[in-house]
Amino acid sequence: MEETNRQRKIAGVLQKDLVDVLQKAAQDGMKGILISVSKVFVTSDLGIAKVYLSVFPSDKREELLKGVQSNTQLIRYEMAKRTRNQLRRMPELLFFGDDSLDYIEEIDKSLKGNDADPIKNPDVLPRRQKR
Repeated sequence: MEETNRQRKIAGVLQKDLVDVLQKAAQDGMKGILISVSKVFVTSDLGIAKVYLSVFPSDKREELLKGVQSNTQLIRYEMAKRTRNQLRRMPELLFFGDDSLDYIEEIDKSLKGNDADPIKNPDVLPRRQKR
């Protein structure tokens, strides 16, 4: 089912404000880590927002994702304060790690010839998991 215009607008508002909230929190607690919100999907009833986080360096992704998931209520409260004039109800936030940069890096490395040839042996590339 295609995303409606309203869903896209709300996702854009959430993405913009989430970047501010998460980067401010990262500046306070974790130096040298870059967090970006790569994509936000909002359900058709506007009750749940799936947020995909891209973290650099990628070896800190799981640790940071656990920290963000444990502070979801605090992040949701901060987001509700920021969007109170734009949204009636703040959607529930579900956070996921975005591994697309790692996937692209693996493909790039394989195409440069640093790995086995992915055209001759497609099993070399890891399979992405859809969420």
